[in-house]
Amino acid sequence: MVKHNNVIPSGNCKKDWQSYVKTWLNQPARKQKRRIARQKKAVKIFPRPTSGPVRPIVQCQTLKYNMKARAGRGFTLEELKAAGIPKKLAPTIGISVDHRRKNKSLEGMQSNVARLKTYKAKLVIFPRRARKVKAGDSTPEELANAIQVQGDYMPITRGEKRSVEVVKVTDEMKAFKAYGKLRVERMNQRQLGARLKKVAEAEKEEKK
Repeated sequence: MVKHNNVIPSGNCKKDWQSYVKTWLNQPARKQKRRIARQKKAVKIFPRPTSGPVRPIVQCQTLKYNMKARAGRGFTLEELKAAGIPKKLAPTIGISVDHRRKNKSLEGMQSNVARLKTYKAKLVIFPRRARKVKAGDSTPEELANAIQVQGDYMPITRGEKRSVEVVKVTDEMKAFKAYGKLRVERMNQRQLGARLKKVAEAEKEEKK
């Protein structure tokens, strides 16, 4: 700690201070440049949504964040099969596919299948050639009314807060020994194989 009226130590910060000053004078121009680039991209990919292909809802990783939902990389092959969408057709109609992800939750799979079905119901498919309409393409009326979706399409919303049911504590609940019950069930699980083997040997002895 510096005391008294001494010379300020380490005055190097006063030397050539202009070299250490960082300016951001190009910020407004870059903002305008990004906006123009978004407009050009929207025109280029018309009539596809500007936010890109639709993505699944997945849970975040680790114990700290696993209660939060976010957009995943792509839908699994099981989800596409349940929704009735061929895996090779999906990328061509704006559906992202991730062949490596596995479904570990029935609830999560059902929500993503419902998401795919909702997307498929609202989907308007333009023919590759205007004069050659194939099966699966939308009708001329739907094509005439089609508009390009701006911004997030089918955004992920947080679910409703779960209601907590208040229950009166009974004498039976107080008498219940949770720790002892866990120990007994753990022991039963560990001894299951030996007990089954013992029963099989006893039946074998009786047959003799």
